[in-house]
Amino acid sequence: MHKDIDVSAVLAALTLDEKAALLSGQAAWESAAVERLGIPSITLTDGPHGVRRPDPTAERFSFETSLPATCFPTASALGASWDVDLLTEVGEALGTESRAADVAVLLGPGINIKRSPLCGRNFEYLSEDPVVSGHLGAALVRGVQSKGVAASVKHFAANNQETDRMQISAEVDERTLREIYLAGFEHIVTTASPWTVMAAYNRVNGVHAAHNGWLLSEVLRDQWGFDGLVVSDWGAVSDPVAAVGAGLDLEMPATNGASATKLVEAVKAGLLEENVLDQAVARVLTLLNRTAQAEPADDVDFTAHHALAKRVAVETAVLLKNEGPILPLDPDATTTVAVIGEFARTPRFQGAGSSQVTPTRVDSALDALTETAGKGLRLTFAPGFQLSGDEDETLHAEAVSQAAEADVVLMFLGLPEGEESEGHDREHLDLPDVQLQLLRAVARANPDVVVVLANGGLVEVATWERHAMAVLHGSLNGQAGGGAIADLLFGRANPSGRLTETIPVRLKDTPSYLNFPGADGIVIYGERLYVGYRYYDVKDLRVSYPFGHGLSYTSFAYSDLHATVDGEGDDVVVRLRVTLTNTGPVTGKETVQVYVGDVAASIDRPVRELKAFTKVELSSGSSTQLEFELGARDLSFYSPLHRSWVLEGGEFEVSVGASSRDLRLTTTVKVDAPPLIAPVTWESPVGAWLAHPAGGPLLRRAMDSGEGSAVAADPAILRMVESVPLKTLVTMSGGRLDVTEISRYLDADTHPEGRS
Repeated sequence: MHKDIDVSAVLAALTLDEKAALLSGQAAWESAAVERLGIPSITLTDGPHGVRRPDPTAERFSFETSLPATCFPTASALGASWDVDLLTEVGEALGTESRAADVAVLLGPGINIKRSPLCGRNFEYLSEDPVVSGHLGAALVRGVQSKGVAASVKHFAANNQETDRMQISAEVDERTLREIYLAGFEHIVTTASPWTVMAAYNRVNGVHAAHNGWLLSEVLRDQWGFDGLVVSDWGAVSDPVAAVGAGLDLEMPATNGASATKLVEAVKAGLLEENVLDQAVARVLTLLNRTAQAEPADDVDFTAHHALAKRVAVETAVLLKNEGPILPLDPDATTTVAVIGEFARTPRFQGAGSSQVTPTRVDSALDALTETAGKGLRLTFAPGFQLSGDEDETLHAEAVSQAAEADVVLMFLGLPEGEESEGHDREHLDLPDVQLQLLRAVARANPDVVVVLANGGLVEVATWERHAMAVLHGSLNGQAGGGAIADLLFGRANPSGRLTETIPVRLKDTPSYLNFPGADGIVIYGERLYVGYRYYDVKDLRVSYPFGHGLSYTSFAYSDLHATVDGEGDDVVVRLRVTLTNTGPVTGKETVQVYVGDVAASIDRPVRELKAFTKVELSSGSSTQLEFELGARDLSFYSPLHRSWVLEGGEFEVSVGASSRDLRLTTTVKVDAPPLIAPVTWESPVGAWLAHPAGGPLLRRAMDSGEGSAVAADPAILRMVESVPLKTLVTMSGGRLDVTEISRYLDADTHPEGRS
């Protein structure tokens, strides 16, 4: 802990060289210091599901040589909790461990949208939907920062693949950016006030994110009010002068003074104003002050954090299928259960790459099942396959033999380590063939099969799930996941995870299939807004499991949906009330999801979009009344023409349910809003001008006054030219149209829709 820095006084005392030096690291994980002015170095380190603090005593850097920390479930699992309060707790634990490790900035959460299931880093991201990513990401940020540690929301922006990630240009139209890829960041910035945001590697519409003034200054700071520091992803800056000029504050890691030298030279040459450096330095100093507010943490209670990690793993597992129902198993029954699959003994609980954590301990499902099973329950184990993916006839035969002699089979399947990682994308969605062959053989020997999956990104299930009575998607569930799986299988806990990513039938069905991962340095987001369930719903495509899906050992009924509308336009508020009842035999949790669809929009919009959710625990037979409040933004779309979010008056369908395709109740509300006036320019077509309340009369007068104008005299010709830009019509008229009034209108600052 250091004393507060007087930002103004220190700025005045810093030399130009010192200012430049503060804008890049002094080592791989440390910011620069200026000892003569009491400016300390601080440590930044990888997250986001654990503190990956490099071991300072290690001879060389590797992802395996970090200090022990609690490895919580990865973001792909955390998202499935749909639990804001739980993720706040996780954030608090991460903040505590960061503080104890003398870490000032934890690099996470990752909230990039899961555009394609092939993205190698999807296990680090929360959802295919920005509402889920935004709300859960904000909870993590609030938790981390409550301990005096800065969160770093990443990767800003449109970082949705690993292929060619340092150079690829994500070509995305502005409406899609605003509604899908920026919306989660916007929610976190405006509601949780993160102290740092990380600029991504990739380019956005041709400009590197770390050099992108539109992203870093205009959108992030000017429009959203971000008052924190923008840090680069490690090695994302190729031009430090352009980066600082665009709004980047801290380049990481160290460049051995090369970047500082370029900044100093640019200022001296008049290519960069020194006050731009001053703004960036002020943000660095402000970050130092913010992270100095909390006292150093006492010894971390790793036992308590392990227990939290187990509770989180329970909350995030998704029960996809449960025929019979075969689950839960009775731990006190006199029965034989065959546990098959090396993952039961050697769990895969996290992904590879910069988020890899050295856990404080690791619980295996096999050990936990053994501890939980009663005296009459006999457990057998066969690895069945090698984690390398190599076939082994002996292991295969042993597993099938044990399955044939058992009453129930628990098969632990999943993706091998390294299959999904930072740095490369996946090539397919398939489980290893050796595992699928084993599953088919086991199912022939014993049809009572329960599959437990360990994977961060999606896997295809359509071709093999018929061989399983139940499928429990455990995801990458952290160091305590083994105990969580045992509790769920034996009914000591009730599954309550819900998918935050649609599981398609085939890879070919995915919205980005034809445009991922791009070529020649460009990836076109040709699916536009239609990512995930938005695409499957508008196409009415069959999916294996829809967004929001997840089963329970109990059941829930929805009733008495009521909606009221107050106000209009930007002040409109839609209030919803619905009753939820646990109609099943045991206590359980339900995630109630609210979807909104515009009945008759002037532009294409998704059939429905998630706008609110809550997770509720109810005992058997009990009920509760839930309330939701939607505002104008929840009903609006982003209009590049208006350069803002706009609300069209009319009818909206509001649905509540258990998934995007399990909508239990729907009501229609009518919302009033002022007429939407599209701005007009010289490039606007004649038809748009004629329909415009202010521009229409101006154009008609110009046409009526045009001597010999066929357009004004002949309705058929007028209809033909409705699609012609006004400037083209003026040229074609040969000067017969008097556009003086039109020019005066376009030059004015006061016409209703603003300057164009």
